[in-house]
Amino acid sequence: MSKPAILALEDGSIFHGTAIGAEGQTSGEVVFNTAMTGYQEILTDPSYTRQIVTLTYPHIGNTGVNAEDVESGAIAAAGLVIRDLPLLASSFRSEQTLSDYLVSQNVLGIADIDTRRLTRILRDKGAQNGAILAGADAEGDDAVERALAAAKAFPGLKGMDLAKVVSCQSSYEWSEGEWTLGEGYADTTQSERPFHVVAYDYGVKRNILRMLASRGCRLTIVPAQTPAAEVLAMQPDGIFLANGPGDPEPCDYAIKAIQEVLETEVPVFGICLGHQLLALASGAKTIKMSHGHHGANHPVQDLDSGKVMITSQNHGFAADEASLPANLRATHRSLFDGTLQGIERTDRPAFSFQGHPEASPGPRDVAPLFDRFVAMMQARR
Repeated sequence: MSKPAILALEDGSIFHGTAIGAEGQTSGEVVFNTAMTGYQEILTDPSYTRQIVTLTYPHIGNTGVNAEDVESGAIAAAGLVIRDLPLLASSFRSEQTLSDYLVSQNVLGIADIDTRRLTRILRDKGAQNGAILAGADAEGDDAVERALAAAKAFPGLKGMDLAKVVSCQSSYEWSEGEWTLGEGYADTTQSERPFHVVAYDYGVKRNILRMLASRGCRLTIVPAQTPAAEVLAMQPDGIFLANGPGDPEPCDYAIKAIQEVLETEVPVFGICLGHQLLALASGAKTIKMSHGHHGANHPVQDLDSGKVMITSQNHGFAADEASLPANLRATHRSLFDGTLQGIERTDRPAFSFQGHPEASPGPRDVAPLFDRFVAMMQARR
């Protein structure tokens, strides 16, 4: 039998639906994602920590879930909001239903609500703090009042340092390469790996590491708060700044480490939060966006070639192009709202991209940025 669920937003909006995951209460920043596929990768993306994800595509869960399509060790999102959960999950790769997966991970979800109405609210008013009550917590005459109180009690992501929260606790090696149908993920340990890359884990997605490994990189992943001296002592050929959740400005430990790294000639490549941190370390500023970019259909223009790429995006903060110092150059710009999508240092071998070029889920238009990073390491050698 179905169990009730309530979604409340800080502006007072209330949605009544059906619980599709664990019972209880959760709160976070409510955002919408326009991707049509990849719900499992989205849920396990650490960049969604403390966020409740609304998927605009109406039918979610129809291919089930499996052990391969994850971007981290567990669901990172604070909750899931969808229009419809199909009664059957059908795929030759399916190992579990989405609902059972949510329950097993103790994550709340709500279905059977008007996600179009919710998306319009988030689009017009910006990302909202919200809360989901599911199961017994959603019952009782005061359930709506409790949901609203939980939504308004969430402090918001501005000023919230989450990179050190989701980061690994100790360094480790990575050798898993990209996935092939029928073969699974490649083992690169026996392949030629001429480049040693040290990756700062601010909430890294596994497919980023896989794409680097498949391009001849021997990877050492280190915690977010690792001092630059320790990283440089590993004599890396390149340093990677990973994606991650939260506000980049409070990450003073990361900004300081990146500044020290930039005093050397070691090539640096940043993605998502890593892009914002590279900007801050170089003297630029960041801003909190209205509703951010979340989806797999975002057009971004390469300012040098004029080429337009369709990209995967997941961020609520952005580097402020108006604040770029003289030694920082804009390389990519969003065609949705004109926000900065890429930068490079003019005095150091360092560059970054705001979107997710590893495309998990999403298009692969921006994958050549990984080749550029490898070429920079090759040139330095």
